[in-house]
Amino acid sequence: MIISAIILENLTEFIGRFHPVLVHLPIGVLLLAALFQWLSRKEKYQSLSFAVSISLFWGMISAILACISGYLLSNSGDYDGDLVSKHQWFGIAVAGISIIAYGLNRRGKDSIWVSGLLVLLIIITGHLGGSITHGSDYLFKAFSNNDSNTITAKRIPIADVNEAIAYNDVIRPILTAKCYKCHGPDKQKGKLRLDLPELILKGGKSGIVLVGGKVDESELIKRILLSKDNDEHMPPLEQPQLTKAEMELLHWWVSSGADFNKKVNALVQTEKIKPVLLALQSEEVKEELKISDVPAESVEIADQGTVKKIQERGIALTAVAQNSNYLSANFVAVEALTEKDLQLLDPIAKQLVWLKLGDSKLNDKMLVDISDLSALTRLSLERTAITDQGIGQFKNLRKLQYLNLIGTKVSIKGLEQLKGLKELRQIFLFQTLIQPSEADQLKKLFPNAKIDFGGYKLQFLESDTSKLKDPKLK
Repeated sequence: MIISAIILENLTEFIGRFHPVLVHLPIGVLLLAALFQWLSRKEKYQSLSFAVSISLFWGMISAILACISGYLLSNSGDYDGDLVSKHQWFGIAVAGISIIAYGLNRRGKDSIWVSGLLVLLIIITGHLGGSITHGSDYLFKAFSNNDSNTITAKRIPIADVNEAIAYNDVIRPILTAKCYKCHGPDKQKGKLRLDLPELILKGGKSGIVLVGGKVDESELIKRILLSKDNDEHMPPLEQPQLTKAEMELLHWWVSSGADFNKKVNALVQTEKIKPVLLALQSEEVKEELKISDVPAESVEIADQGTVKKIQERGIALTAVAQNSNYLSANFVAVEALTEKDLQLLDPIAKQLVWLKLGDSKLNDKMLVDISDLSALTRLSLERTAITDQGIGQFKNLRKLQYLNLIGTKVSIKGLEQLKGLKELRQIFLFQTLIQPSEADQLKKLFPNAKIDFGGYKLQFLESDTSKLKDPKLK
């Protein structure tokens, strides 16, 4: 009995999903019928009167079918109830008036007022349908200066990020720009809303999506780390994607407990997240300088069996650009990195151009497996155990343009081994053994590269220190 109910529910939802296809038919046919009716009032177009009857009949039938499929689709709960209700009743009104218009036509009593009312109802119903699909502000969005999709490029800077409310000032703007279109007040795919704290915690059709302090159990984070060609990846490919900084901020907030009320300074700030938070105080959030690190020449698609094997290990493998076969590998979710993990990349050496191993258990011994990835243009090794002894393995990475060594034990002696890499454009050396005083020497070694020593500074807060008392003093 339960299985039958589930099958029936899935069937009705399947039929309901034909609504976007069916709904355009009555719009076009009924508008055409109204046009023919108005034209046929003139003597030179009286021959169109026969077409009016046919158009009204098929417009009426398609309007009724659109109402039925729309009702079935509304039961999925994926859309705002109030907006759906208005759209539904206006749609029923369109079907009702089309029946009246057809009946009058059959009796030879065409009414210009009925057809005028029909056109008006179609316009209102269509607008409400557009609001459900694209948002209530879609019609006048072109005249608005507030483009939510540019939130990471032109967001309002935070005066003091440490005093900001983590959720309200840092996290919610990301959700607004990248999640509300499908999980906001107007539309709720999978019955999930992300616009209010209580609704985020409630979850959706598939259950809880956020578990404070447990990133691995939070579906919200797991979905954004999936490969873009995965059907469950969020946001969908056709929507604006999360940037690296946005993903890091979401990951940080969830791992810190996903509190909706605490200030930024009340949450643990790792060395990795501090520069990202600090950037929110600037007029622009700058992740990385734009460099031409995606090869212009084409490459064949990677073997899908190999890709699947890599992804099953927890390595996030994604395309670096839409319609590109070049790939980026991110080991952020791989806890116990081994040499075998890096060897998984060998079959996709031609396609792999970006490799992110930051904050992993990488050591000098493992670097030999990276040296054969000759197509690499971007390599992130921040806060790993690599030293001068291993960095020489990169001498053969002739296409390398971006190298992140933040927080490693690399000295200028080790980096000197890479002076033959003429394509290097960015080298990040914050918290390494290389001192800013050695910048001139580095400039001679890498004349085309920007050397970044960091030097990020966060506001010193009283809460960053603790007062200690001598236990002997009363």
